[in-house]
Amino acid sequence: MTTLSNNLLADAERDAVVQMRHAMHRNPEPSNNEWQTQKRIRETLEAFGIKGGKTFHKTGLYLDIKGLAAGPNRSVAVRGDIDALPIQENRDDLPFKSQVPGLMHACGHDMHGSIALGTAIALHRMRENFSGRVRIFFQPAEEAEPLGGRTVVEEKLLDGFDAAIGFHVHTDIPVGAYGARVGAVTKSADQFEVKLTGIMAHGAMPDAGVDAISIAGAFINEVQKVVSREMPVDDGAIITIGTIHGGEATNIICPSVVMTGTIRTSSLQRRALLVGRVREVAESVAVMHRGRAEFTSQSGEPPVVNDPAMVERFRHLVVQTIGSDKYVERGPSPGSDDFGFYSTSVPSIYFWFGSREPGNESGVHTPTFGASDTILIPTTELAIRYCWEVLHV
Repeated sequence: MTTLSNNLLADAERDAVVQMRHAMHRNPEPSNNEWQTQKRIRETLEAFGIKGGKTFHKTGLYLDIKGLAAGPNRSVAVRGDIDALPIQENRDDLPFKSQVPGLMHACGHDMHGSIALGTAIALHRMRENFSGRVRIFFQPAEEAEPLGGRTVVEEKLLDGFDAAIGFHVHTDIPVGAYGARVGAVTKSADQFEVKLTGIMAHGAMPDAGVDAISIAGAFINEVQKVVSREMPVDDGAIITIGTIHGGEATNIICPSVVMTGTIRTSSLQRRALLVGRVREVAESVAVMHRGRAEFTSQSGEPPVVNDPAMVERFRHLVVQTIGSDKYVERGPSPGSDDFGFYSTSVPSIYFWFGSREPGNESGVHTPTFGASDTILIPTTELAIRYCWEVLHV
């Protein structure tokens, strides 16, 4: 295997990574509307001689870099998400602050997409020294339905691949450190709606009606017992009632209530069970109160599950190239990420790169989130090295 040099990116390539991050941050685009971001990425790739990028999910872009050397001919996918969030940025100290009212890159996707760009540029230049194929995904719509990760799987864009690599900024890990963990690192996120139907009556004569608000209250109380009494503690299952709408007047027995929420679990096996139990509780509670329930659900992203061998290889790489004190382990995230679609299809790793330092301490999905440019190039070069190792297994 060819030995990699210490500096994997040329000056022009480093500039392109940073400039892409700044351009994406200044001009954030929401999920499923990343048209200018897609165009900007394509043009930058072509400026480095990388052509043939293909569109997916309308606003996404992927490309293949084919190695020209003899070897094991492995196929590796790399995901960098590119969508922003509907949050007003509150970081006047940033020279590349969002210029779009009500939108910002509050989850680091400007960095993720830029790291994927640098990985593509470097591996394209190095293609005579490895065998196999690297497919780089600049994936839209990680934050909102319809999800870009689902399209990757539905269009069979991972068929025949040996591994997938994803990464995410982590605001609880210090700048310069990296982390990963074996097994589930995020939770699934399935959405549901419950429509409860009763009978309208005068508020002074509740016996003449069926109170949908009373049914809703009973459902909210009972459904939490599915988590507290039926799920293993280490699963960390969560059932959230996010919206509730019902009632039109203070003196009328409410005939209809609609609630929506999410169901989360780190277990692929218990995912369907949880959704089924929420349905059963809704229907049973409604019948008990002489009403009825209509339950619908939509499957979201699966949990991201890390492959043990890929995590160990990543840990070894960090320790070997950066230092043992720069590899950290953290607990799984209670959130979700549609990289779960990748990890259910091929052996995968989803590693974290730290951003925490004075001035950059806010969590993701907040108006004051931020991360320094200084972590961009080291993380890009670590991603390149890791791809290189996976290609040469």
